[in-house]
Amino acid sequence: MTGFFSLSKHSSPPHASSQSTHHKFSDTLMEDTLKNAEEIIKRWDLDESSSNLFQDNRTEAKQFLDAVIDLQHAMQFVVKESSTSQLLVRAQNLMKIAIKRLEKEFYTILAGNRYFLDSESGSRESTRSSCSDEDQGSEDDNAEIEARFAEISIADEGEKVSVAVDLKAIADCMIEAGYGKECSKIYELNRKSVIEETLYYLGVDNIFPSAVQKMDWKDLEKKIKIWLNAVKVAVSTLFYGERILCDQVFSISDSIRESCFTGIAKDSALTLFTFPEMVAKYKKLSLEKMFRILDLYDSISELLSEIEVIFGFDSTVAVKSQALTSMAKLRDAARAMLAEFESAIKKDSSKVVAGGGIHPLTRYVMNYLIFLSDYSGPVSDIIADWKAVVKSPLPESYLLSPIADDGDSPSCIVSVRLTWLILVLLCKLDGKAGFYGDVPLSYLFLANNLNYVVSKVRQSSLKLLLGPDWLSNHEAKVEQYMANFKRMGWSSVMTSLPENSTAEISPAEAKECFCKFSLSFEETYWKQRSWVIPDPKLRDEVKISLAKKILSAYRPFSQKYGEKVAWMESGGGVESILRFAPDNVQNYLSDLYHGSSENSSTTSSSHGSSSRSTPMWSSPPRGR
Repeated sequence: MTGFFSLSKHSSPPHASSQSTHHKFSDTLMEDTLKNAEEIIKRWDLDESSSNLFQDNRTEAKQFLDAVIDLQHAMQFVVKESSTSQLLVRAQNLMKIAIKRLEKEFYTILAGNRYFLDSESGSRESTRSSCSDEDQGSEDDNAEIEARFAEISIADEGEKVSVAVDLKAIADCMIEAGYGKECSKIYELNRKSVIEETLYYLGVDNIFPSAVQKMDWKDLEKKIKIWLNAVKVAVSTLFYGERILCDQVFSISDSIRESCFTGIAKDSALTLFTFPEMVAKYKKLSLEKMFRILDLYDSISELLSEIEVIFGFDSTVAVKSQALTSMAKLRDAARAMLAEFESAIKKDSSKVVAGGGIHPLTRYVMNYLIFLSDYSGPVSDIIADWKAVVKSPLPESYLLSPIADDGDSPSCIVSVRLTWLILVLLCKLDGKAGFYGDVPLSYLFLANNLNYVVSKVRQSSLKLLLGPDWLSNHEAKVEQYMANFKRMGWSSVMTSLPENSTAEISPAEAKECFCKFSLSFEETYWKQRSWVIPDPKLRDEVKISLAKKILSAYRPFSQKYGEKVAWMESGGGVESILRFAPDNVQNYLSDLYHGSSENSSTTSSSHGSSSRSTPMWSSPPRGR
C-alpha cells in the first residue's frame, strides 16, 4: 500500500521541480532583459548607425546606459545558473556591440571637447616661438591658456551639459560592465597626448643633460625663461585640471583613477621638473647667473604644496621627489655661487680709482646685493642651515642686524648674510685705501664708497633687511671719514693763519701768514682738483663746510691786515702775497670735487691689475 505522501515511480522529486522553476525564471528574466536591451543597443550598433548617441539623442543615451547595466546584472544572475545557456551567448554578443558603441562615444567626447578640457585651442593660436618673446607676451598667452581650463561644459539642445558628467556616466557603465581597462586605455591615450601637446606649445622640451651642458648661456637662459613662464600654467592649471577631471570621471574606482592619472601625467611632469636640476648642474655657472638659479628655485618652492597634492598618489611620488631633488641641486648651486661671490670680493686685486671715487667693486657688490635682497624668500631657504664660517675681529653688534629678535626668522637669516657680505666689501675697501699713498685721499675714498653703500641700502629693500640702526651707524661713519679728510686735507691751509684771526700781530707777521696761506691753498687746490665726490649732496655739504671753516678765519684776517700788507708792498709784489680774496677762495672751493677728465683713468699702483681687466665686476643682470 502506498502512503499518501509517497511518490510514484515516475514522478520528479520536489527539489528537481524547484530547480526547473528557478531555471525558467532566470531564462525569462534574461529573455525580457535581452528583448529590452536589444531594441536600443542594436539601434545604435556601429554597423548600423554612424550618429553620435550622446550628441544626437541624450534621452536614448541614458536609456542605452541603463540597458547595458541591466544586461550586465542579468548576465551575472544567469551565469550562476547555467554558464552554457544560449541566452548568455546572445547577451555576450549584445554586450560587445554596446561596449563598441560606448568606446566610440567615450573617444568622440574626449576628442571633440578638448577646447573645454585643456588649453590646446588657446595654444594653437600662438606658436612655440611666442614663448621666447618678451615675458609680458608670454604671461598674456599663459593667462589665456589658464582661462581655457576654466571651461568644462558645452552647449547641447539649448542647455549647458557637463562634458565631464557624460564621460563619468560612460566610465561608470563600462567599469561596472567589466570593461574598465578598455575605458581607461582610451582615456589615458587621449589625455596623455593633451598633456604632451600643451607642454610642447608652452615650450617645454624633453632635453638631455648633455645637450644642456653644450648650450651657450644665452640659449639656455631663453629656455629658462620659457620654463619659468610654463611651470605655473603646467602645475596650477594643466596638471591640476587633469587631476580634477580624472578624479571626477573615474570616481567609481580609486585604482583606475590613480593608474590613469599616473599614465597621463607622470612622464611629462618628470620632464618638466628635471630641467631645473640640469640647469643647476650647468658647468659654466658664474655669479651673474645666480638670479636665474633663484628664479627656478623660487618657482618650484611656490608650487611645492600644489605639487604634493596633485601628485599625491603612491605611483606619482617620483614627481614630488624630482621636484625636491631639483630644489636641492639649485640650493647647492646657489650656495656655491654665494661662496664664490664672497671669495671674489676677498681676492679682488683691481687698482684703486683716480680721485678717490667709487670703486667698480663697490658698485658691483651693492647692485648684486640689492638684487639678492629682492629674493629674500628663496635666499633665506637656501642659507637657512648653511653655516658658512664667519671670522671677524669686529664686535658682533657690527655684524648683526638688529631688526629681528628671532635669529631664525627668514628676514634675520638673510640680513645677517647680507650684512656680512657688506662687511667683507668694506674690509676690502679699507685695504685698498692704503694704496693711495695720501692719507686725506684715502679717507675721501672710504667716505665716497661707504656713502655709496649707505645710499644703496637706503634706496632699496636692503633698508628693511638691515634696519635703521645699521643705517645710522654707517651714516655716522661716513661723517667720520669725511671729517678726517677735511681736517687732514686742509690742515696746512688752516694752520697758515693765526688761531685768533683778529689778534694783534705785526705787518711782517701778517705778510708771512698771507704768503703761507696763498701757497698752501694753491697747492691744496691743485692737488684736490682731480679728486671727486660723486654724490652731489655730499659734495655740496663738504664744500659749504670747508668754505665756512676757512673763510671764518681768513675773511676777518684779510679785512684786518689786507690793506696794511698791500700798503707795505705798494712798491710791487702785492699780487704774489694777497693772491686770494675771500670771495675768490669761495669760488675756487666751488670748483672742486667734480673730478678731472685728465685723471679719470685708473690710478697706478702695485696693488694689482687694472679693474678693467677684471670683467666680473660688470653690472650683474637682473634675474626677474
